Amino acid sequence: MAKKRIAITMGDPAGIGPEIIVKAFAEEDIYKICNPIVIGDKAIIKEVIKVIGIDFDSDNIEVLNLNEIKNPSKLAKGHPSEDSGRASFSYIRQSVELYRLGIIEAIVTCPISKTALRMAGFPWSGHTDMLAELTETESYAMAFYSESLKVILATIHIPLKDVPYLIKKEKVINAIFFAKKACDMLQIETPRIAVCGLNPHAGENGIIGREDIEEIAPAVNEAKALGINVSGPYPADSIFFRAYRGEFDMVVAMYHDQALAPFKLIAFDSGVNFTVGLPFIRTSPDHGTAYDIAWQGKANPRSLIEAIKLAARMVNL
Repeated sequence: MAKKRIAITMGDPAGIGPEIIVKAFAEEDIYKICNPIVIGDKAIIKEVIKVIGIDFDSDNIEVLNLNEIKNPSKLAKGHPSEDSGRASFSYIRQSVELYRLGIIEAIVTCPISKTALRMAGFPWSGHTDMLAELTETESYAMAFYSESLKVILATIHIPLKDVPYLIKKEKVINAIFFAKKACDMLQIETPRIAVCGLNPHAGENGIIGREDIEEIAPAVNEAKALGINVSGPYPADSIFFRAYRGEFDMVVAMYHDQALAPFKLIAFDSGVNFTVGLPFIRTSPDHGTAYDIAWQGKANPRSLIEAIKLAARMVNL
């Protein structure tokens, strides 16, 4: 079987994206995994090789050169900027266009900065809502994969104070449906899906908040009646351990840090973020731009390598 063509977007060029791309190709035979093409700036690849002092030939990476950063030596490395935000968007927009043209079959995205995007005048809070708008996708979900824990979010990048007002039955049902779809993407047969409560102790029968019994439990019951193997709501302080131990295949969390704190505790260097609901496979490292270590030779490429492997696995289903 021919290897699938996968785009790897460079992410914010001032962050660790260029470095982890170079290290991924240096440490692993990416061409055995897929047929990759990096969407970014060839000059940035050459510059990061020079700056971090890695023994690697840039010609070993096929790059669709967009020439967004005209002078890489003057790039504000390790800091968000209007230039890096504009470049980040350009790489992503080009990858979507390649998909529309049938040139690539999946996209792996290196980290971008919300701050840099805003500095460049873009409204999105990250890859997920940007890709949804670029593809006119109305309903989607953010999920995270590791061998030992898999989670999906009911809400994504919103202030914590707004979460309770968004936890409604229909939103939770949608998250459960996307959890089932995520399990299908991962080839998990007859998945066991667990749903987190919102409040401590899942509300303690309404004593500590009523969202769990008035919105989340009815959503679980309705999804169960439709044939999905789902249960909950469970207290968040125990359900992730139970899933980690193998009792459940996917956990539906109510908000970002409820899921990401336990997930990154066990899979910070190897976890993968993937989007459910887009017309193509999209995966990403589960970390950010890491400006504090960018362009210093300190970045670990393992999460990117795992993201490429997962994209290749999903696109071959």
